[in-house]
Amino acid sequence: MREQVLAACKRIVVKVGSSLVASSQGGLRLDRINRLAQELGTLQAQDRQIVVVSSGAIVAGLSHLAIFSYPAELPLQQAAAAVGQSRLMRAYEMAFEETKNKIAQVLLTHQDLSDRRRFLNARHTLNTLIQLRVIPIINENDTVAIEEIRFGDNDTLAGEVAHLVDADLLVILSDVDGLYSQDPHLNPSAELIPLVANVTKDIEDLAGTSRTQASRGGMVTKIRAAKQAGRFGVPTLLLNGETPHALEDVLNGKPGGTFFVSDQSPLTSRKQWIAYTLRPKGEVRLDEGAVAALTLRGKSLLPSGILDITGIFLTGDPITCATREGMPFAQGLTNYSAETLHRIKGKKTSDIRQLLGSLEYEEVIHRDNLVLTKQQVS
Repeated sequence: MREQVLAACKRIVVKVGSSLVASSQGGLRLDRINRLAQELGTLQAQDRQIVVVSSGAIVAGLSHLAIFSYPAELPLQQAAAAVGQSRLMRAYEMAFEETKNKIAQVLLTHQDLSDRRRFLNARHTLNTLIQLRVIPIINENDTVAIEEIRFGDNDTLAGEVAHLVDADLLVILSDVDGLYSQDPHLNPSAELIPLVANVTKDIEDLAGTSRTQASRGGMVTKIRAAKQAGRFGVPTLLLNGETPHALEDVLNGKPGGTFFVSDQSPLTSRKQWIAYTLRPKGEVRLDEGAVAALTLRGKSLLPSGILDITGIFLTGDPITCATREGMPFAQGLTNYSAETLHRIKGKKTSDIRQLLGSLEYEEVIHRDNLVLTKQQVS
């Protein structure tokens, strides 16, 4: 199955880790960027469609500013990103010119994807670039993103981009060969796991927490991105980008890396956006009858089933649905603000008109705007 999927994939999102394009001692690895451009240019010439998500701007900026340790302060990270992004793009521009490929810089924030209109506009722009045979080079807009709305790492961003462009494959290039049964630095007999059919807790526990100075991510974020992309119906390949021609070889049927299988029945694009791109502004806890109505019968959420509300949110905001005990199992777009829900929780629909003076919606969340994030609730 792996070989068939890889051979057939046409649109590929390639995430390039900081350690591949920037040295931990500072500065860009121009030789590695040039080699990457050659490899991706070859794939583009084979009628593949390449989208790049690249880290490295902050590290490049720190080097140019003669700052030799990764700063904890967000403003300093943002300043370094502002300095380093142009240097990173200049390196990519020069490298891809050698392969006769055009590139485009695209900077995104989570706000760009959490607003449906901006999400669709970004999708249209990227699709147009791809149709023009231009390779988008995407990075988080670190200079303007605030802590609360950051993607936080480019593995997460790459998973979102795979959904954004309807990719056939997400490739995460880093300085490791793939996912191992144990940490290979601590146990030389650790075995590479070639295929992951489902990202279980046991798989997540294999990730560890190690990071390099040049990177905000680690194996944890890579597995999380693979799980996220899998929900969108996009398989993921975790591969060592230090190995020459590694991606081209794997796409041609050679072994290598760890392949994460995707869901076979992914949600529609809009429901994927509701469930996995939007960040909830609050939570409603439901009684057992409401939980059963949503999970077993596919019904909308009514006010009568709501026990409690937490958070501050407005009409149209995403909120989480949880059991009485607090276990989240669904996410949706609310028709009522938190203030109004506090007034109508537990009430029958027939009582709400008298209570509010009008009845705009019978449902708190219509089933078309509701997505189950956990299929079984015990």
